[in-house]
Amino acid sequence: MISKLQYISQGESYLLQEQNIKNALDHGADWIQVRWKNASPTERLALSGKIKLLCQQYKAVCIINDDIQIAKSVDADGVHLGLQDDSIQNARTILGQDKIIGGTANTLQQITQRIDEGCDYIGLGPFRFTLTKENLSPILGIEGYQEIIYALHKKYETVPPVIAIGGIIESDIKELKKTGVYGVALSGVLTLQPQLITTFKSLLQ
Repeated sequence: MISKLQYISQGESYLLQEQNIKNALDHGADWIQVRWKNASPTERLALSGKIKLLCQQYKAVCIINDDIQIAKSVDADGVHLGLQDDSIQNARTILGQDKIIGGTANTLQQITQRIDEGCDYIGLGPFRFTLTKENLSPILGIEGYQEIIYALHKKYETVPPVIAIGGIIESDIKELKKTGVYGVALSGVLTLQPQLITTFKSLLQ
């Protein structure tokens, strides 16, 4: 089951990452994507293993950002792949049919590619400018989501869950839901205010 509210981890150190993820779990997060770009592979593996066990305790889903091998090593629930990362097909071969594989997209063409590749959900963004991500793709805004999701439903009978991402705040949810997005992925706002998880969850229902 794909969660409507996904927390993408933040933190410059192992301890900060772990602390921020635990705060999110304590406040009711049920989907954690472990994302720690500036760490060494060894550090990332250690953190991912720790978070996988933590997520098990909290009955939360543990997704690893970008790294299929780490996802396999720690037996995570799945992996999320950016456009420049390894292929969805390769992830499926390595991780197996029962794991969750998500993919990033910024355009209708990229979503179509992701659907054809067989990914389980799509992280579509950015909604607005965000400092969380380097090399940001063109910003979509509400109109961008409306156009893309409308076109998707014309093209496909069933569409994988589309998760909006990129600088989203509480007041955006109402309009975003109208576009037909399935849910949202949040990083900065929940790192700073994990107590908002309950609010976001109820807004997304």
